[in-house]
Amino acid sequence: FTATVGVSPASHLHSFSACILLCPEGCHCAWETKTVHCARVGLRQIPMAIPPNTVALHLEGNEISSIPDGVFQNLPHLRELYLSHNQIDSLAPGAFRHLSDELKLLDLSDNRLQQANREDFGLTRAKTRLFHNPWHCTCALQELMETLNLEPETVNGIVCESSEQSSEHAGQPLVKLLDAGVNFCSLQRKTTDIAMLVTMFIWFTMVIAYVVYYVRQNQAEARRHLEYLKSLPTPLKGGSETDTLSTGM
Repeated sequence: FTATVGVSPASHLHSFSACILLCPEGCHCAWETKTVHCARVGLRQIPMAIPPNTVALHLEGNEISSIPDGVFQNLPHLRELYLSHNQIDSLAPGAFRHLSDELKLLDLSDNRLQQANREDFGLTRAKTRLFHNPWHCTCALQELMETLNLEPETVNGIVCESSEQSSEHAGQPLVKLLDAGVNFCSLQRKTTDIAMLVTMFIWFTMVIAYVVYYVRQNQAEARRHLEYLKSLPTPLKGGSETDTLSTGM
């Protein structure tokens, strides 16, 4: 891909040949623009032999069904990633966390995604397209919406096909539900709060039970000690005075 000013045509030809060798099978690599074209070539998975200095990667219109973790980590200069019109229905945990900081566009539209969360996308600030997927609207998707830099003109295309809260949400854009005050995280947070209260109650009960047990044990020990003292013989008073007089003489 890399062309150097002042290098002979033979060197350019050698560089171009090297790029062809690196180009994934069935794809076309435009070394002038550092673009890899693998659109609509029947791919079922992300190709591995992608040139490391790729700037734009076109994988749209294939049969890719999943995104493995770390599959893009060796593409440090990637700025545009096109994955639309595939069959992607699952993302590995942290699937996009290794994307380049230079990434400007991530297109996942027109796939089969139902769920996704913030951890899958890492810290990417690329403009992201998620429209035309059969989303199951949950707290995780709401948090993802609040985190990603979504493309404004396509955000209304992120529609709830189903919802964890109500069947009435089906067919409605997620952003409109959120604007209307729907909070998919409220139920989860309420459940978490209840679980925390139950845990605290159990802990408090255990502490009280231990204190009661400790007090009762001490009381039993005190009674045994008192009974022991009572069982000891009491010295006679007269005998003590006689001993004192004898000692004085």
